[in-house]
Amino acid sequence: MGLTFAYGPATDRAEAVSLIRAAFERGVTFFDSAEAYGAANEEILGEAVAPFRRKVVLATKFGFKNGDAKTGLDSRPERIRQVAEQSLERLKTDVIDLFYQHRVDPKVPIEEVAAAVRDLIREGKVKHFGMSEAGVEMIRRAHAVQPLTALQSEYSMFTREPEAEILPTLDELGIGFVAFSPLGRGLLTGKIDEQTKFGSGDVRSTLPRFADEARKANHHLVTLIGEIAARRQATSAQVALAWLLAQKPWIVPIPGTTKLHRLEENVGGADVELTADDLREIGQVLTTVPVQGARYNEQMQKLVNR
Repeated sequence: MGLTFAYGPATDRAEAVSLIRAAFERGVTFFDSAEAYGAANEEILGEAVAPFRRKVVLATKFGFKNGDAKTGLDSRPERIRQVAEQSLERLKTDVIDLFYQHRVDPKVPIEEVAAAVRDLIREGKVKHFGMSEAGVEMIRRAHAVQPLTALQSEYSMFTREPEAEILPTLDELGIGFVAFSPLGRGLLTGKIDEQTKFGSGDVRSTLPRFADEARKANHHLVTLIGEIAARRQATSAQVALAWLLAQKPWIVPIPGTTKLHRLEENVGGADVELTADDLREIGQVLTTVPVQGARYNEQMQKLVNR
């Protein structure tokens, strides 16, 4: 997402292609895109992975009117099919490995959505069905029509809502979990404090969790996590990713970046093995110092199905 959407100016196309290929060279095999990130996002991804397409998993999403997150939701079956055809062309592939509903559309029965993706699977244009930011009822109803392979929602040490009902449901149904913003949109890296300024077009400037006082309070929490990281000879970001990987074997975090050195840091998180004592200490820190500020603004929160 961050290559073209939500975090300021888009990354130069050649640099973005180079970064994706560098990720593959370092063992990354799962890449996440969406129609809503702009046509260029899927086009860049398609170009980047073309030399090794069959060795990676490509995920993309449908669900916004005209592919624009600002214009409202649209998961009508005919629109789902249209998005699939467009995504196949932009990704330069004959099949979408994982096709997510980006957000639940209250105007379209989820059974119709699941059936539309089921038809695409039967036609060989899609391999697997996923949902994003969906609640338990919608997950169960969709899964009854076309089994879900994955749910994608925000999950990190800073955003733990899925633990209450979502993760137990996924465990029961055998559905994987893809955790977006596993680094708390940058907060968990330790590089953001109350002095940080966000550029034009950066969505974080509109989020309560990134307001001045919240950033100040949350930076204190990151400092405590950093102390644990130092003892493990790791960075705060690596510990945040290792923490997610330690929660369930079927959780896949998808950290985004535009910089090679951050990519390498993130990949290194997979090599950090937290002990039971580490996890217990992190749990105590998270309980003692609660996160300040909501993760979404009011408009964005309305699109989350719970």
